[in-house]
Amino acid sequence: MKSRDQRIFLEALDELEKEKGIVKEELLEAVEVALMAAYKKNYGEKDNAEVTINRQTGEVKVFSKRLVVEKVENPDEEISFEDALGVRKRIKIGDTLNLEISAESFKRNAIQNAKQIVVQKVRECEKKNIYNKFKQIEKTIVSAVVRKTDEKGNLYIDINGLEAIIPEKELSEVDKFVQGDRIKLYIGTVEEATKYTKCYLSRKADELMRGLLELEIPEIEEGTIEIKQIAREAGSRTKVAVYSEDKNLDVKGACIGKNGMRIQSIIDELRGEKIDIVLWDEDMKVFVKNALNPAEVLSVDIVEGEEGEDKEKEKVARVVVAEDQLSLAIGKKGQNSRLAAKLCGIKIDIHTANVNKEESEKEAEELEEKE
Repeated sequence: MKSRDQRIFLEALDELEKEKGIVKEELLEAVEVALMAAYKKNYGEKDNAEVTINRQTGEVKVFSKRLVVEKVENPDEEISFEDALGVRKRIKIGDTLNLEISAESFKRNAIQNAKQIVVQKVRECEKKNIYNKFKQIEKTIVSAVVRKTDEKGNLYIDINGLEAIIPEKELSEVDKFVQGDRIKLYIGTVEEATKYTKCYLSRKADELMRGLLELEIPEIEEGTIEIKQIAREAGSRTKVAVYSEDKNLDVKGACIGKNGMRIQSIIDELRGEKIDIVLWDEDMKVFVKNALNPAEVLSVDIVEGEEGEDKEKEKVARVVVAEDQLSLAIGKKGQNSRLAAKLCGIKIDIHTANVNKEESEKEAEELEEKE
């Protein structure tokens, strides 16, 4: 390796340390190990060799370790005391002496080998750095800048210098962005894969809604208000069940905010997705009634329905509403009742109040027979 090449090589390592945060010493050690393997491959392992790179000059040297003995029995690994004195004056039997080996052709090719090794090491370190950075923000809500959307609908984003892609399936139908838009997203599990870092990025996950509520509503972040359950159809509507042990606190009012400002900030972030704040109650009848908001519910009865897959009879909430409230209770394409059922974890069966007595009795008899 020529002195000029040696100097350029060390300067390049200095730049990598500054720009990439890769420790120079680690790179040099990696190069030494790789050069040692290359040397042994070309010259065999009998020489008990060691390759070193001078940290100041970048010069590559190859040494053979020899044990100083009185009488040499293995010339590949030992040197006589008399010969050792010719190399180093202060030496004694039992010491190890490094004898420099003349391997000029190997040393001339060392710079090319070193370049390839450094490139590989840099890639490994960059991959590790990217993984570590994503791991630090695992299972959190982060802000990102939109770069572009590809022909498949995948969204390319920048998270503080980290490039990432939100797959089309993790975007809601209203998530339409242009370059430069700032958005929030949820980062789930981060895993270290063979070629790149794998991480779950989503704007459809319930965790995004939970995180946005915590960001906008201090009482939730502090724990005064607890989110009990979330039922979400991303891009369209979400129902959030909340509860507080503080009986003097207006829970819904705190979540919605003055003039609806708190909840509106979340709605704006989610491109107009409607959000219903529902008061959780340990009494399932009350909880179901609250969950079916904005419909007015006349009565709720909890009965046993048909057997589920686990052979246990599922609970069913039989809900009665006025005829003019039926469409509100069910919602457009059944969304309101569907989300309410998911929120409460129970099947909801809605009837109108004008069902005549005979029909009511007949339905009751049918349920009894099934039970």
